Amino acid sequence: MLINLLPDFLSVLNSTDRIAAYYRYFDTHRPLLEAYWNNYVLDPGGPHFQEVVRATALADREDLRATLERCDVAALARATETHCSELLAFDSGIDIVLMVGVGAANAGELVVGGRGIAFVCLEHFTGIANTETQGLGLDSELIPMWLAHEIAHAVRYTSPGSRSELSRLVAEADGYYSYWETGRRATLRELVLNEGLAVHVSRAVSPGHAAWEYFGYGRRQYARVRELESVIERSAAADLDRAGLGLRLRYLSGGVSDHARTVDRFTLPERSGYYLGARMAEPAITAHGLAWAVRASAKEITALGNAAAATA
Repeated sequence: MLINLLPDFLSVLNSTDRIAAYYRYFDTHRPLLEAYWNNYVLDPGGPHFQEVVRATALADREDLRATLERCDVAALARATETHCSELLAFDSGIDIVLMVGVGAANAGELVVGGRGIAFVCLEHFTGIANTETQGLGLDSELIPMWLAHEIAHAVRYTSPGSRSELSRLVAEADGYYSYWETGRRATLRELVLNEGLAVHVSRAVSPGHAAWEYFGYGRRQYARVRELESVIERSAAADLDRAGLGLRLRYLSGGVSDHARTVDRFTLPERSGYYLGARMAEPAITAHGLAWAVRASAKEITALGNAAAATA
């Protein structure tokens, strides 16, 4: 189901007291926005909430308004939802959320009350980098690619047919997804496969982009990841069946220090696990298709990879 928060956010911008209006907006959509803040920004009950709200409410949004005038983002989202529903055989409720964030992730996944959520934050898709909003300046044509990636996660976490470790962890948390808790408890194998599978879904739903864009890499970063592919694979091999937030940050997060990403004198590129996970998932997708693979356990996917390697 499409949930479009843009009209409510535009009402904030049109208010005579934007800060007070943002607080009302937050309260109106608290379950969703609180989960977004906790997973991608900071604790909304903490001391920095007010300063982020102020910066968000008072920022110049002419780039956003111009984008919404020239691009029907709701139509893009609906078409992506339809394509993903057919490709992944939806069997659980998935909400697609269009929103304006606070300059954190350009897109992401959540589970609230057992319902999967895939969202995009449109301040990042105006085609113009904006220092006030921390907008990345991505083109709006990339929205389907990013949404498809997050929808794949939502299916893996909430489908009744999912055998994934992440699905189990979400169920144990009473239908709530936490980036931090799953990072601490899920194995690195599960986490890299989760991202790799989503990369393949985004390719299928939104073909034709540069190879590096599906991983969220720049051109040079992609070249470096491919150059170090064997190093990344060897580095991760010893840790694949271990769990720990530090492993998730090393292989799957941006903004991590070079020291934390240095292994055997090599500094691994940021988020190199996305590429590793996509390679690991290929045999399962070839054998059974995306709808099966997105629900498969890491053990099932690994077994198919080992079988493919043995016959190569």
